Amino acid sequence: MNLYKQRVMEILSKGDPDDAVSRACDKFLSILILLNLVAVCLESVESINLQYHLALALFEWFSVTIFLVEYLLRIWSISADDAARGVTPWGRRAGYVFSFTGLIDLAAILPSILPLIMGGVDLRWLRVLRLLRLLKMSHYSSALEDLVSAVQEERRSFAATLYLLAIALFLSSSMMYLAESDVQPDHFESIPQTMWWSLITLTTVGYGDVYPITPIGKFIGALTALMGVCTVALLTGIVASAFSSQMARREAIFEAEINAAMSDGIITNDEKQHIETIRARFNIPEEHAKAILGLLSEKKDPDL
Repeated sequence: MNLYKQRVMEILSKGDPDDAVSRACDKFLSILILLNLVAVCLESVESINLQYHLALALFEWFSVTIFLVEYLLRIWSISADDAARGVTPWGRRAGYVFSFTGLIDLAAILPSILPLIMGGVDLRWLRVLRLLRLLKMSHYSSALEDLVSAVQEERRSFAATLYLLAIALFLSSSMMYLAESDVQPDHFESIPQTMWWSLITLTTVGYGDVYPITPIGKFIGALTALMGVCTVALLTGIVASAFSSQMARREAIFEAEINAAMSDGIITNDEKQHIETIRARFNIPEEHAKAILGLLSEKKDPDL
């Protein structure tokens, strides 16, 4: 039974390059997720919804059935994963159910199932929540995981920049309230109301729905815009630097694994499979991996 669970888990997990069934499953589910997003968007167009309501409804139930089966199979098979959180099989299942990906998988099916359970309650707003199915792509892409990991590693710098942004927000809101509240009481009635203008200006969006008209207000607006450019640049730089450091660290680990495999002069099939697993997990392109392998081979044997 454990062998069946292990195989199901391998198929539903991110596909190994040598596992055709798993890769086909990944592609099928990814395409289904994208088609669901298209269907939800088209359903919001009244003319299309009226004409193709039955087809959209049938596709929705087909998708929900697939996602429900996938969800139940993940719960069933996760007990065979020794790397999963939890010591006992039920502990591993609970770890998946309450994990980020588990909650997203549940959210992908609830918007369609809840209206049936709750009867006449108007739950049309749940249709929009079906767009959360896009987050199911996290099973096959580490983009969200990489972003969270990068921010977590630079959390002190990130928190410091957010602190500066908060200071700029309260400072500019207070000054603009004092400068514009008398001449524009509708837009700058209070400091909390003025924070809308301040936040939009600091983030360099600038909708133009609210703007200062007094000379001192315009001066404060210019200072706020400059502060916004600096803080947004800092946040962007921190995230970009964290991503770059993370990629460099992954490449270093990948190189270390190759060096360890080449230490005896021969890379066995098991070592090749291990290296390929690490390459896929770290999202290192095959061309890049081959280039690293070639450089390391030349260092090991300069005569090649």
